Amino acid sequence: MRDKLHYFMIGSILLVGIIWRLPYFAPVSLNWDEVSLGYNAYSIQRTGADEWGIKLPAIFRAFGDYKLPVYVYMTTLWSQYPRVTSIVAGSLTMLISYLLARKLFDKEAGLVTLLLVSLSPWTVMLSRLALEANLAILFISLGMLCLVSKKHLWSIIFFGISVWTYNSTRIFVPLFLFGYWLIYRFKLDKKTLIIGGLLFLPMMIQLLSTMGQARYQKLSLIDDGAIAKINELQTTKPGGRLIYNKATYFVATFAKNYISYLSPNFLFINGGDHYQFSVQNYGLLYLICLPFFYIGLIKVFNNKLLLLWILLAPVAGSITRDSPHTLRAITMLPLPMIITALGVVTILRKYYLIFSLVIVFSAINYQLITNNYYRSYSWSWQFGYKEVVSLIKENYSKYDQIVLTKKYGEPHEFVAFYWPWDPSNFVKNKRWDYHANWYWVNGLDKIKFVNDWEMKTYTYKSKTLIIASPENIPTGNEIKRINFLDGKTAFIIKEL
Repeated sequence: MRDKLHYFMIGSILLVGIIWRLPYFAPVSLNWDEVSLGYNAYSIQRTGADEWGIKLPAIFRAFGDYKLPVYVYMTTLWSQYPRVTSIVAGSLTMLISYLLARKLFDKEAGLVTLLLVSLSPWTVMLSRLALEANLAILFISLGMLCLVSKKHLWSIIFFGISVWTYNSTRIFVPLFLFGYWLIYRFKLDKKTLIIGGLLFLPMMIQLLSTMGQARYQKLSLIDDGAIAKINELQTTKPGGRLIYNKATYFVATFAKNYISYLSPNFLFINGGDHYQFSVQNYGLLYLICLPFFYIGLIKVFNNKLLLLWILLAPVAGSITRDSPHTLRAITMLPLPMIITALGVVTILRKYYLIFSLVIVFSAINYQLITNNYYRSYSWSWQFGYKEVVSLIKENYSKYDQIVLTKKYGEPHEFVAFYWPWDPSNFVKNKRWDYHANWYWVNGLDKIKFVNDWEMKTYTYKSKTLIIASPENIPTGNEIKRINFLDGKTAFIIKEL
């Protein structure tokens, strides 16, 4: 009877967790990264090449940020709905997390872990958006489960796939596997070594290439701003170059970043600073989890695998700017939930169900706050582009020229995705240039993409449809406005 109740609870939590990730609870608009993933998947599906015409690439140029390939290729199954991949990944991660916690501890810890992964703000928000990071969590979880089950071949396969999914795993996974081998000194059979080599060696080669370094160069701790700050300190502070240099700056900033990833402020109070990935001033885990997490963390010191995991997980995020960062910390997941569950079953024992009820009520409150957040910050998800593209498509033949502002970032991606534009035609007809380490698309057939500050002075043809922002409104007859969800104007549509 007790086992039946346990499995009923597992099924119920999984069902609620899946529903909690469906589009009804997600932001209503896709951002530029999401439409880029979707359109590249559509392009692969239709032509076998990406949006630049490169056949079956191992890395996607996109708009110069070079996305890793696994999410795109998996999304070819439903390219017009790029969030489906993340919903599926997040749903499977719930089950894998339960199995992992149960394997490590017991079924009670597994059940609490399942509840936390299903309903915690961190995993819920990431599962609602089309994010490579969320897919990487699934492969990390699978790799860990296989590792504790002594299935080393499958562990290497899943970890190997993860390093082709999201950049943070390219730092964490090799460090973790090397550390795990140093601790346990286990032997790998020839087949496992060969498959590991096929997955990891090309990754290392790519990581050291210009394309592989492109993303990190934009996020490096030692950027132009940091160098300017170091130079200023060398001339204004005692100690000069001996104390203030690139090495000392990197070490000090890395240490500060590293500590921030395990701090209560990041995990339980304010969360990350990025509007798209977490509700501002709201923890990634519910505040009630705080004492149980740190109690569980103390107990983790007796488990070498989990200790290695928690010590290495913040490294990738710590070597970049904008720390602590919600996405770059995904190599920690679902470990904070497992650690919290360990603390819960240790302290509450048979009364962990009371804790579970508090989590359920916290999740309902979180969703109410999130609904308001979506409305207030719809601009951060670039709301309005779908309506803009629909309007352009309906009136395309009526105008000699269509001018669309670049105010909200990479409008060509939204046009390509929502149209959807034929990928072969897209490659031939887009006009672009490369500067400042970015690929700037300035035109597509008769559509011109113009910097917002140039909209007032741009030379328009006599029969032109203009889509402008409220900050720089050109002359013309206004025919429509598109607003953000909070009522503020996003786009003003005019015609000449």
